Amino acid sequence: MAFMRTSSNASSGMGVAPDIRQTFLELQMKKAFRYVIFKIEEKQKQVIVEKTGATTESYDDFLASLPENDCRYALYDFDFVTGENVQKSKIFFIAWSPATSRIRAKMLYSTSKDRIKHELDGFHYEIQATDPTEVEIGVLRERAH
Repeated sequence: MAFMRTSSNASSGMGVAPDIRQTFLELQMKKAFRYVIFKIEEKQKQVIVEKTGATTESYDDFLASLPENDCRYALYDFDFVTGENVQKSKIFFIAWSPATSRIRAKMLYSTSKDRIKHELDGFHYEIQATDPTEVEIGVLRERAH
């Protein structure tokens, strides 16, 4: 297991678990998942995979996996059909930071975002959401087209 030097100071950000990149590649290349939810594990001082969603799961299943009062990072593989009737897929990185979450959580997720985005190099769009209306399916559809 790789150890990373991190501080418990909220402004320093967190490390990233070694399996994060592999999980991303499985979503991106193998289409193994519809979505991946990541959380900060403060005791381990790193971002970890909290949940993966099967390719059969819906966008509503994904939204139900985001906690109402806590922050998360997420990837969602959005399938759609273009105006030319071509099947396409775009990967969205979502930084979920609801207004009702703790200030410390918001700070940790904010300062760790660049680090996880670096590990997830290859997603197409980023959405910063503080409210469920900012991650409605229509928002993804609009961005992807």
